[in-house]
Amino acid sequence: MYLAKITIILRKSILDIQGKAVHHALNSLHMNLVEEVRIGKFIEMKINTGDQEEAVRITNEACKKLLANPVMEDFSFTVEKISEGFGI
Repeated sequence: MYLAKITIILRKSILDIQGKAVHHALNSLHMNLVEEVRIGKFIEMKINTGDQEEAVRITNEACKKLLANPVMEDFSFTVEKISEGFGI
């Protein structure tokens, strides 16, 4: 059993309106040292396989085909072995 931890974020070339709003709000709270804010998604998937290469392949395929918009978003992920009783 493997746990994939996926981070999806807008590409740098895409204006992150939500990130800009949060950045403005932080500045309003006198947190002026914050230079930039980007908002993204974090996804965890449990993959029922005994093979790490297969878990990586499945995670990559899920990101490319469904989870991330390839035109606007970039993704990264880690895959780690977990015990059967681990819950998300």
